[in-house]
Amino acid sequence: MTESAPGAPFRSGFVSIVGRPNVGKSTLVNAMLKTKVSITSPSPNTTRTRVRGILEGDGYQAVLVDTPGVHKPRSALGERLNATAASAIEDVDVCLLVVDATAPIGPGDRFVAAQLPSRTVVVVNKSDRATKVQMLAQLARADQQLGLRYAEYYPLSARTGEGVDALVDHVVARLPVGPRYYPEGTVRDVPEAFFLAELVREQLLRIAREELPHSIACRVVEWEPPYVRCEILVERESQKGIVVGRGGSVLKAVGTAARRSLPPGSYLDLVVKVERDWQRRPDLIERLGY
Repeated sequence: MTESAPGAPFRSGFVSIVGRPNVGKSTLVNAMLKTKVSITSPSPNTTRTRVRGILEGDGYQAVLVDTPGVHKPRSALGERLNATAASAIEDVDVCLLVVDATAPIGPGDRFVAAQLPSRTVVVVNKSDRATKVQMLAQLARADQQLGLRYAEYYPLSARTGEGVDALVDHVVARLPVGPRYYPEGTVRDVPEAFFLAELVREQLLRIAREELPHSIACRVVEWEPPYVRCEILVERESQKGIVVGRGGSVLKAVGTAARRSLPPGSYLDLVVKVERDWQRRPDLIERLGY
């Protein structure tokens, strides 16, 4: 990892991680930080807001901004996610465009690339799922099709960590001289209650898989340690049964997994509530923090 020379000025800046859905942006952020700040799942658009993780080292602080995947919106929520991703590109010091080594370079990748500066760093992710020949071919396609004249390219696997340290060194080297934006030791810039609600949603996405990924939202409505009450929102009465599970099996599994992130002795109360068509209601999307 990069270390600053004795007497070197402190370097800092904001680094946006952008791309279309399911290319591994949140997994990459967690890998760069070597800790969990963003939830992950196989479902597209798992990330619904800007999540900032703070990467610190000797003489530097990089604020990593995880963003929702850019996609064709079908609801007010989708439009909000795209706007959130677009705003994260503005006024940053380094942009990382993540593309999938195992999928064609498509219109979505080119659409995102067209909004980025020429010196964007292109991260070709999922090298653990591609052969060396496939990786070389994808790097060539990215160079030819993304239109980023001065781009730099980094093949890696965010899942296994291979190549991630080299990317971190490169990002740190590009940071300008600047102040420390967060107190030393800060890991993420989201309230604990919001992070817990996201952990609950992550477990629901893993257990419910493709049945309800876009219909689920979570929010903590009571935070009086050791008691925590978290509402799980669905859009239809018929969806409650899927979230609860037979005999409460799904809620029990979700609660057990989420409690691992709470202090010992905490009581996590999970309640399922119907908020009809919440994805199409800008007022509720705002209150949920998306």
